[in-house]
Amino acid sequence: MQNLQNFRDYYEILGVSKDATSEEIKKVYRRLARQYHPDLNPGNKEAEEKFKTIGEAYEILSDSSRRSQYDQFSRYWQQNGFAGNKQTPKPKGWDNRANGRSSQDVDPSQFNDFESFVNQVIGVSNRKEPKNTPGNTTTSDPFRTPRTKVAYTVNTPPRSTRRDIEARLTLPLEKAYQGGNERIRLEDGRSLEVTMPPAMVTGQTIRLRNQGISGGDLYLKITVDPHPLFKLEGANIFCQVPVTPSEATLGGQVEAPTLDGPVKMTIPPGVRSGQRFRLGNKGYPVENGQRGDQLVEIQIVTAKNITPQERELYEKLREIETFKPRADLI
Repeated sequence: MQNLQNFRDYYEILGVSKDATSEEIKKVYRRLARQYHPDLNPGNKEAEEKFKTIGEAYEILSDSSRRSQYDQFSRYWQQNGFAGNKQTPKPKGWDNRANGRSSQDVDPSQFNDFESFVNQVIGVSNRKEPKNTPGNTTTSDPFRTPRTKVAYTVNTPPRSTRRDIEARLTLPLEKAYQGGNERIRLEDGRSLEVTMPPAMVTGQTIRLRNQGISGGDLYLKITVDPHPLFKLEGANIFCQVPVTPSEATLGGQVEAPTLDGPVKMTIPPGVRSGQRFRLGNKGYPVENGQRGDQLVEIQIVTAKNITPQERELYEKLREIETFKPRADLI
Protein backbone atom coordinates (compact mmCIF):
# COMPACT_ATOMS: atom_id res chain seq x y z
CA MET A 1 0.00 0.00 0.00
CA GLN A 2 1.36 3.38 -1.05
CA ASN A 3 1.20 6.40 1.28
CA LEU A 4 0.78 9.97 0.06
CA GLN A 5 3.61 12.24 1.15
CA ASN A 6 3.71 15.86 2.26
CA PHE A 7 0.01 16.19 2.93
CA ARG A 8 -0.92 19.68 4.18
CA ASP A 9 -3.97 20.32 6.31
CA TYR A 10 -5.03 23.67 4.86
CA TYR A 11 -7.70 24.18 7.52
CA GLU A 12 -5.08 23.78 10.25
CA ILE A 13 -2.63 26.09 8.40
CA LEU A 14 -5.21 28.90 8.36
CA GLY A 15 -6.53 27.99 11.81
CA VAL A 16 -10.16 27.59 10.71
CA SER A 17 -12.66 24.77 11.11
CA LYS A 18 -13.64 22.53 8.20
CA ASP A 19 -17.11 24.10 8.11
CA ALA A 20 -15.78 27.69 8.04
CA THR A 21 -17.55 30.00 5.60
CA SER A 22 -15.79 31.61 2.63
CA GLU A 23 -15.98 34.99 4.39
CA GLU A 24 -14.34 33.57 7.54
CA ILE A 25 -11.56 32.01 5.45
CA LYS A 26 -10.96 35.29 3.60
CA LYS A 27 -10.85 37.28 6.86
CA VAL A 28 -8.30 34.94 8.45
CA TYR A 29 -6.18 34.84 5.29
CA ARG A 30 -5.99 38.64 5.08
CA ARG A 31 -4.87 38.86 8.70
CA LEU A 32 -2.19 36.18 8.26
CA ALA A 33 -1.03 37.63 4.91
CA ARG A 34 -0.42 40.99 6.54
CA GLN A 35 1.34 39.36 9.49
CA TYR A 36 3.76 37.29 7.40
CA HIS A 37 4.13 39.54 4.34
CA PRO A 38 7.82 39.65 3.17
CA ASP A 39 7.75 43.46 3.13
CA LEU A 40 7.00 43.45 6.86
CA ASN A 41 9.51 40.66 7.61
CA PRO A 42 12.60 41.46 5.52
CA GLY A 43 15.16 38.65 5.56
CA ASN A 44 12.91 36.35 7.62
CA LYS A 45 12.90 33.07 5.65
CA GLU A 46 10.50 31.42 8.07
CA ALA A 47 7.93 34.21 7.58
CA GLU A 48 8.45 34.03 3.82
CA GLU A 49 7.72 30.28 3.78
CA LYS A 50 4.70 30.80 6.04
CA PHE A 51 3.40 33.47 3.64
CA LYS A 52 3.67 31.04 0.72
CA THR A 53 2.02 28.22 2.64
CA ILE A 54 -1.01 30.28 3.71
CA GLY A 55 -1.26 31.56 0.14
CA GLU A 56 -1.42 27.99 -1.13
CA ALA A 57 -4.05 27.14 1.47
CA TYR A 58 -6.18 30.13 0.49
CA GLU A 59 -5.74 29.28 -3.21
CA ILE A 60 -7.55 25.98 -2.60
CA LEU A 61 -10.06 26.84 0.15
CA SER A 62 -11.26 30.11 -1.39
CA ASP A 63 -12.48 28.29 -4.50
CA SER A 64 -15.60 26.22 -3.81
CA SER A 65 -14.80 23.66 -6.54
CA ARG A 66 -11.19 23.16 -5.46
CA ARG A 67 -12.20 23.08 -1.82
CA SER A 68 -14.73 20.32 -2.54
CA GLN A 69 -12.04 18.31 -4.34
CA TYR A 70 -9.60 18.85 -1.51
CA ASP A 71 -12.14 17.75 1.12
CA GLN A 72 -12.88 14.59 -0.84
CA PHE A 73 -9.20 13.88 -1.36
CA SER A 74 -8.51 14.42 2.36
CA ARG A 75 -10.93 11.67 3.33
CA TYR A 76 -9.09 9.16 1.15
CA TRP A 77 -5.71 10.35 2.38
CA GLN A 78 -6.79 9.61 5.95
CA GLN A 79 -7.33 6.01 4.89
CA ASN A 80 -3.50 5.83 4.71
CA GLY A 81 -3.00 4.91 1.09
CA PHE A 82 -4.66 3.90 -2.12
CA ALA A 83 -2.47 1.93 -4.53
CA GLY A 84 -3.03 -1.80 -4.50
CA ASN A 85 -6.46 -1.52 -2.88
CA LYS A 86 -8.93 -2.44 -5.63
CA GLN A 87 -11.93 -1.82 -3.40
CA THR A 88 -11.09 1.84 -2.83
CA PRO A 89 -13.80 3.80 -4.67
CA LYS A 90 -12.93 6.58 -7.06
CA PRO A 91 -14.29 10.02 -6.18
CA LYS A 92 -16.63 11.33 -8.83
CA GLY A 93 -16.86 14.64 -10.63
CA TRP A 94 -13.31 15.98 -10.18
CA ASP A 95 -12.10 18.37 -12.85
CA ASN A 96 -8.90 17.32 -14.60
CA ARG A 97 -7.83 20.92 -15.04
CA ALA A 98 -4.29 20.18 -16.15
CA ASN A 99 -5.52 18.26 -19.21
CA GLY A 100 -8.37 20.65 -19.96
CA ARG A 101 -11.11 18.03 -19.42
CA SER A 102 -13.94 18.18 -16.91
CA SER A 103 -16.16 15.70 -15.04
CA GLN A 104 -13.37 13.08 -14.99
CA ASP A 105 -13.10 10.20 -12.55
CA VAL A 106 -9.80 10.58 -10.70
CA ASP A 107 -8.24 7.72 -8.80
CA PRO A 108 -6.35 9.11 -5.77
CA SER A 109 -3.79 6.29 -6.10
CA GLN A 110 -2.40 7.96 -9.22
CA PHE A 111 -0.81 10.69 -7.06
CA ASN A 112 2.60 9.80 -5.62
CA ASP A 113 2.64 12.81 -3.32
CA PHE A 114 0.48 15.68 -2.18
CA GLU A 115 2.24 18.19 -4.44
CA SER A 116 1.12 16.21 -7.49
CA PHE A 117 -2.46 16.42 -6.23
CA VAL A 118 -2.20 20.22 -5.74
CA ASN A 119 -0.79 20.53 -9.26
CA GLN A 120 -3.80 18.60 -10.55
CA VAL A 121 -6.34 20.71 -8.64
CA ILE A 122 -4.99 24.19 -9.44
CA GLY A 123 -4.00 23.36 -13.02
CA VAL A 124 -0.20 23.38 -12.76
CA SER A 125 1.46 21.90 -15.85
CA ASN A 126 4.16 19.25 -15.43
CA ARG A 127 6.22 20.94 -18.11
CA LYS A 128 8.98 23.18 -16.81
CA GLU A 129 9.12 25.54 -19.79
CA PRO A 130 5.74 25.75 -21.55
CA LYS A 131 5.71 27.91 -24.63
CA ASN A 132 3.66 31.06 -24.78
CA THR A 133 0.67 30.88 -27.05
CA PRO A 134 -1.71 33.67 -28.03
CA GLY A 135 -4.15 34.33 -25.21
CA ASN A 136 -1.96 32.62 -22.63
CA THR A 137 0.53 34.00 -20.12
CA THR A 138 3.41 32.02 -18.60
CA THR A 139 3.94 32.75 -14.92
CA SER A 140 6.00 31.24 -12.08
CA ASP A 141 4.02 29.50 -9.36
CA PRO A 142 3.64 32.12 -6.56
CA PHE A 143 3.38 29.46 -3.84
CA ARG A 144 6.77 27.78 -4.40
CA THR A 145 10.25 28.77 -3.32
CA PRO A 146 12.83 29.86 -5.96
CA ARG A 147 14.43 26.41 -5.65
CA THR A 148 11.26 24.69 -6.84
CA LYS A 149 9.97 27.08 -9.48
CA VAL A 150 7.27 25.56 -11.64
CA ALA A 151 5.96 27.39 -14.68
CA TYR A 152 2.30 27.13 -15.49
CA THR A 153 0.00 28.54 -18.12
CA VAL A 154 -2.83 30.83 -17.09
CA ASN A 155 -5.54 31.48 -19.63
CA THR A 156 -6.26 35.17 -20.10
CA PRO A 157 -9.62 35.71 -18.38
CA PRO A 158 -12.55 36.84 -20.51
CA ARG A 159 -13.48 40.49 -20.21
CA SER A 160 -16.61 39.57 -18.31
CA THR A 161 -14.48 38.44 -15.34
CA ARG A 162 -12.67 41.77 -15.03
CA ARG A 163 -13.74 43.56 -11.88
CA ASP A 164 -12.87 46.98 -10.43
CA ILE A 165 -12.14 47.20 -6.72
CA GLU A 166 -11.97 50.08 -4.24
CA ALA A 167 -9.55 50.72 -1.39
CA ARG A 168 -9.36 53.55 1.12
CA LEU A 169 -6.15 55.49 1.75
CA THR A 170 -5.78 57.91 4.66
CA LEU A 171 -3.00 60.52 4.43
CA PRO A 172 -1.68 63.33 6.65
CA LEU A 173 -2.33 66.82 5.30
CA GLU A 174 1.35 67.44 4.51
CA LYS A 175 1.53 64.27 2.35
CA ALA A 176 -1.76 65.07 0.63
CA TYR A 177 -0.42 68.57 -0.16
CA GLN A 178 2.96 67.44 -1.48
CA GLY A 179 2.00 64.18 -3.24
CA GLY A 180 4.86 61.96 -4.41
CA ASN A 181 5.63 58.25 -4.10
CA GLU A 182 3.68 56.25 -1.55
CA ARG A 183 3.88 52.52 -0.79
CA ILE A 184 0.49 51.07 0.03
CA ARG A 185 -0.52 47.61 1.21
CA LEU A 186 -3.84 46.17 0.15
CA GLU A 187 -5.99 43.79 2.18
CA ASP A 188 -5.17 40.92 -0.20
CA GLY A 189 -1.48 41.17 0.79
CA ARG A 190 -0.20 43.05 -2.26
CA SER A 191 2.23 45.95 -1.88
CA LEU A 192 2.14 48.71 -4.51
CA GLU A 193 4.36 51.73 -5.18
CA VAL A 194 2.04 54.57 -6.22
CA THR A 195 2.88 58.06 -7.44
CA MET A 196 0.33 60.32 -5.75
CA PRO A 197 -0.64 63.69 -7.26
CA PRO A 198 -0.21 66.87 -5.19
CA ALA A 199 -3.07 68.75 -3.52
CA MET A 200 -5.29 65.72 -2.75
CA VAL A 201 -8.51 66.26 -0.80
CA THR A 202 -10.91 64.07 1.16
CA GLY A 203 -13.32 62.26 -1.15
CA GLN A 204 -10.99 62.35 -4.14
CA THR A 205 -10.61 59.08 -6.08
CA ILE A 206 -7.40 57.99 -7.81
CA ARG A 207 -7.62 55.33 -10.52
CA LEU A 208 -4.88 52.70 -10.87
CA ARG A 209 -5.25 50.80 -14.13
CA ASN A 210 -5.08 46.99 -14.21
CA GLN A 211 -4.61 46.69 -10.43
CA GLY A 212 -8.09 45.29 -9.72
CA ILE A 213 -9.44 41.75 -10.19
CA SER A 214 -8.40 39.94 -13.40
CA GLY A 215 -7.10 43.13 -15.01
CA GLY A 216 -9.74 45.47 -13.65
CA ASP A 217 -8.90 48.83 -12.10
CA LEU A 218 -8.17 49.79 -8.50
CA TYR A 219 -9.80 52.97 -7.18
CA LEU A 220 -8.12 54.62 -4.18
CA LYS A 221 -10.53 56.76 -2.20
CA ILE A 222 -8.59 59.47 -0.38
CA THR A 223 -9.20 60.67 3.17
CA VAL A 224 -7.06 63.51 4.56
CA ASP A 225 -6.50 63.29 8.31
CA PRO A 226 -7.45 66.33 10.44
CA HIS A 227 -4.39 68.47 11.22
CA PRO A 228 -3.61 69.88 14.70
CA LEU A 229 -2.75 73.35 13.29
CA PHE A 230 -4.39 73.74 9.88
CA LYS A 231 -8.03 73.51 8.81
CA LEU A 232 -9.09 73.55 5.16
CA GLU A 233 -11.88 76.01 4.33
CA GLY A 234 -12.35 75.41 0.61
CA ALA A 235 -9.14 76.60 -1.03
CA ASN A 236 -8.18 78.62 2.05
CA ILE A 237 -6.29 77.33 5.07
CA PHE A 238 -7.21 78.53 8.55
CA CYS A 239 -4.89 78.50 11.56
CA GLN A 240 -4.52 80.23 14.92
CA VAL A 241 -1.33 81.96 16.07
CA PRO A 242 -0.82 82.76 19.78
CA VAL A 243 0.81 86.03 20.82
CA THR A 244 1.79 87.48 24.21
CA PRO A 245 0.07 90.55 25.71
CA SER A 246 3.17 92.64 25.04
CA GLU A 247 3.29 91.49 21.37
CA ALA A 248 -0.39 92.31 20.99
CA THR A 249 0.06 95.75 22.56
CA LEU A 250 3.26 96.75 20.75
CA GLY A 251 2.74 94.93 17.44
CA GLY A 252 5.62 93.84 15.25
CA GLN A 253 6.71 90.65 13.49
CA VAL A 254 5.57 87.21 14.60
CA GLU A 255 6.22 83.79 13.06
CA ALA A 256 3.26 81.90 11.52
CA PRO A 257 3.29 78.28 10.30
CA THR A 258 2.29 77.41 6.70
CA LEU A 259 2.36 74.22 4.61
CA ASP A 260 5.52 75.59 2.98
CA GLY A 261 7.22 76.26 6.33
CA PRO A 262 7.18 79.16 8.83
CA VAL A 263 6.89 82.74 7.53
CA LYS A 264 7.20 86.17 9.18
CA MET A 265 4.08 88.30 9.36
CA THR A 266 3.55 91.77 10.81
CA ILE A 267 0.75 92.51 13.25
CA PRO A 268 -0.28 96.08 14.11
CA PRO A 269 -0.11 97.54 17.64
CA GLY A 270 -3.18 96.90 19.75
CA VAL A 271 -4.27 93.76 17.87
CA ARG A 272 -7.32 92.02 19.34
CA SER A 273 -7.72 88.36 20.15
CA GLY A 274 -9.73 86.72 17.34
CA GLN A 275 -8.64 89.27 14.74
CA ARG A 276 -7.77 87.62 11.37
CA PHE A 277 -5.05 88.42 8.86
CA ARG A 278 -4.61 87.08 5.33
CA LEU A 279 -1.42 85.57 3.90
CA GLY A 280 -1.94 85.72 0.14
CA ASN A 281 -1.25 82.63 -2.02
CA LYS A 282 -0.41 80.47 1.01
CA GLY A 283 -3.58 78.37 0.90
CA TYR A 284 -4.36 75.05 -0.83
CA PRO A 285 -3.84 74.57 -4.58
CA VAL A 286 -6.94 74.33 -6.80
CA GLU A 287 -7.54 72.81 -10.23
CA ASN A 288 -6.59 75.86 -12.31
CA GLY A 289 -3.13 76.00 -10.73
CA GLN A 290 -4.02 78.87 -8.41
CA ARG A 291 -3.80 78.76 -4.62
CA GLY A 292 -6.07 80.03 -1.94
CA ASP A 293 -4.96 82.18 1.00
CA GLN A 294 -4.04 81.36 4.57
CA LEU A 295 -6.18 82.99 7.23
CA VAL A 296 -4.33 83.63 10.49
CA GLU A 297 -6.38 84.26 13.62
CA ILE A 298 -4.60 85.98 16.52
CA GLN A 299 -5.04 84.49 20.00
CA ILE A 300 -3.70 86.52 22.94
CA VAL A 301 -2.46 84.17 25.64
CA THR A 302 -1.05 84.81 29.11
CA ALA A 303 1.65 82.93 30.96
CA LYS A 304 0.63 80.66 33.83
CA ASN A 305 4.06 80.77 35.43
CA ILE A 306 6.26 83.89 35.50
CA THR A 307 9.58 84.74 37.09
CA PRO A 308 9.88 87.11 40.07
CA GLN A 309 11.36 89.76 37.78
CA GLU A 310 8.42 89.49 35.35
CA ARG A 311 5.98 89.73 38.25
CA GLU A 312 7.67 92.90 39.51
CA LEU A 313 7.44 94.51 36.05
CA TYR A 314 3.77 93.54 35.67
CA GLU A 315 2.99 95.11 39.08
CA LYS A 316 4.71 98.34 38.06
CA LEU A 317 2.82 98.32 34.74
CA ARG A 318 -0.49 97.87 36.56
CA GLU A 319 0.24 100.92 38.67
CA ILE A 320 0.96 103.19 35.73
CA GLU A 321 -1.21 101.84 32.89
CA THR A 322 -4.05 104.11 31.73
CA PHE A 323 -6.08 101.54 29.74
CA LYS A 324 -9.36 100.77 31.56
CA PRO A 325 -11.16 97.93 29.65
CA ARG A 326 -14.07 97.83 32.13
CA ALA A 327 -14.76 101.54 32.27
CA ASP A 328 -18.07 101.20 30.38
CA LEU A 329 -19.31 98.55 32.82
CA ILE A 330 -19.36 100.82 35.88
